[in-house]
Amino acid sequence: MHRSLHLEDWRGWLADEVTSISEPGHRILSPPGNALPAMLRRRLDAAGRATCEILATLDPGSDFPLVHASRHGDTTHTLSMLEALELGDPLSPTRFSMSVHNAVLGVHSIARQHHRPIQALGACGDEFDALLHEALGYLVEGHQAVVAVFSEGPLPSAYDGCTEHPGTACAVGMRLTLTPGRRLMASDSVHTAHPTPLEVISWLNGDVSYLDGRQRWQLESE
Repeated sequence: MHRSLHLEDWRGWLADEVTSISEPGHRILSPPGNALPAMLRRRLDAAGRATCEILATLDPGSDFPLVHASRHGDTTHTLSMLEALELGDPLSPTRFSMSVHNAVLGVHSIARQHHRPIQALGACGDEFDALLHEALGYLVEGHQAVVAVFSEGPLPSAYDGCTEHPGTACAVGMRLTLTPGRRLMASDSVHTAHPTPLEVISWLNGDVSYLDGRQRWQLESE
């Protein structure tokens, strides 16, 4: 990689107190959703509302490209539609529109009148790596900063034991640049773990054991 990413700021949100965020300034409080009008807020689950609040906090002027990644998306909506199909019931167009991977960014762009590039990603467990690579691409094109958010909603019990999941709804967002902030250093790719948003929060919180040495990204000490 010819240019280094830098972490300028970040925010984290957890539905359950499974870990702590050491600095209150990095925490999005529950219940999230203050950044959204009520009519839009009700369309999203808590993870989606937290994602929008993180985006609004890290990009208050709607100035930067946004990248959002989620391995599973809104599985609650998806599963309910599959169950409706099994019963022969008609599908709700609204439920379908909110189940697609870019739905959260769409709601945010409407609420904040955001007209910069937006991108939604799913990468079979490699979402964190994909987020950083996509952010670097936008920065090399000349954008001042990129806000990247990684989230997971609650996982219905039907999926238990069938996929990796952090065990709670959670979201983490980073404002990334090419110069100011703490440098993110890339090493050779290691495929021994698929980090979740919860692990990324712990890593940004100072517990380097969650990602350093297992994945290709290391964070420069403060």
